[in-house]
Amino acid sequence: MSSLGAARRGRGFTLIELLITVAIVALLASVAIPLGELAVQRSKEQELRRALQDLRSAIDDYKRASDDGRVPHPADQSGYPPTLLALVEGVADAKSAKGGKIYFLRRVPRDPFAPDAEAPPERSWGLRSYESPPDNPRPGADVFDVHSLSEATGVNGVPYRNW
Repeated sequence: MSSLGAARRGRGFTLIELLITVAIVALLASVAIPLGELAVQRSKEQELRRALQDLRSAIDDYKRASDDGRVPHPADQSGYPPTLLALVEGVADAKSAKGGKIYFLRRVPRDPFAPDAEAPPERSWGLRSYESPPDNPRPGADVFDVHSLSEATGVNGVPYRNW
């Protein structure tokens, strides 16, 4: 009988052993998948934070240059950039004797949560003009601020469009 038991153990796993193994692997996968999705979402949120910071800094630099007289603008305009592309294309430096240009961004970053993945980066953002109220941002003659067009909510519970 002992030789029969030894021969049986050498043949492979029993059905119960296989079921237990599959159940353990399924349990581990059910824990790992949401953690992986959360890691991807946090990475995209970090990218959104960086993009918003870069865009807002460039908009502020443009306004500062406008207030310093380096970017010419009519007196009845706010001094903020007319479009996001103006930050990349640059503007003539009014104080430069050689007629140089001032550039504020190398490229317009894309909103990682933009609903339309095919849109160019400058169209992936919601724009707020200087005359637009903060609780109801609308585009206008200039770009005072940017926000995400995504309807999703962040890990922190705040909608991306309010970041």
